[in-house]
Amino acid sequence: MKRIDNRPDGARPAVRVRGLVKHYGETRALDGVDLDVREGTVMGVLGPNGAGKTTLVRILSTLITPTSGEAVVAGYDVLRQPRQLRRVIGLTGQYASVDEKLPGWENLYMIGRLLDLSRKDARARADELLERFSLTDAAKRPAGTYSGGMRRRLDLAASMIGRPQVLFLDEPTTGLDPRTRNEVWDEVKAMVGDGVTVLLTTQYMEEAEQLASELTVVDRGKVIANGGIEELKAKVGGRTLQVRPADPEQLRPMAAFLDGLGITGLASTTVDAERGAVLVPILSDEQLTAVVGAVTAQGVTLSSVTTELPSLDEVFLSLTGHRASAPQDAAPATDAREEVAV
Repeated sequence: MKRIDNRPDGARPAVRVRGLVKHYGETRALDGVDLDVREGTVMGVLGPNGAGKTTLVRILSTLITPTSGEAVVAGYDVLRQPRQLRRVIGLTGQYASVDEKLPGWENLYMIGRLLDLSRKDARARADELLERFSLTDAAKRPAGTYSGGMRRRLDLAASMIGRPQVLFLDEPTTGLDPRTRNEVWDEVKAMVGDGVTVLLTTQYMEEAEQLASELTVVDRGKVIANGGIEELKAKVGGRTLQVRPADPEQLRPMAAFLDGLGITGLASTTVDAERGAVLVPILSDEQLTAVVGAVTAQGVTLSSVTTELPSLDEVFLSLTGHRASAPQDAAPATDAREEVAV
């Protein structure tokens, strides 16, 4: 069966999802999801616990079947061409899935052979990835003796054995210390540099900003926003104006003055003594002009005036009504018992 290409210009996205639905009894884990991931990019999928992120990854990686809808990954239909699809994708779930009794090298070699690599190629690929993920010194040790970070790196290496075109990373840095997390981020960036397309689910705002070129926010099984990071920040509709007086002694008087202006929609100002600035929430360019004009009319000399968009964490809260919590997708228990697509 040939790959599917539904676009007349032949330039298909690496992942294309239309109307994807997944029911668990009365629960709709996915409720009509549409998604496009461009080749050679990282798509970050954000959402609160139970939003449907892990269910989406499991469907796209052929581990479970959808109730309805269509999904094409690397040109292969998820439902009609699962065998072909599995040869061109990689998956790293929330928990390391390597065999803890086998040494790291044997884990990678075994997976290479299962992917029909020759003995020579499987050995070479295992050696290459162990070196790339800084695991060569531990190659002969059972994986069960590895630290959490080492197991996660081995898991990532395992997902790369077959040189996947599309890689699914479901909360890949859950529970890792900051140093190991940074190492994983560096490897993901290197993969994308090699042309791999990545779909990343995460609740770490910093992770999304570090890795993703585009974001999709899901909540209760529905896509509620998508676009570039700066685009999503702009959609929240607010900015923070940082007004820095030349004289730090004017910080608090200026904040009190701005609070009393009564500009429509203007929230309370705050003083950031560390930055030497008064922070003023604004909703429009007109408010920016009014604030600066009012301050200068009072004879206050300003050293700088800057604006910044909301943080990604603030965007997440605004869009979903939830704060990002500890990464743990609450997929229904029946999810694990789903029949694998064949």
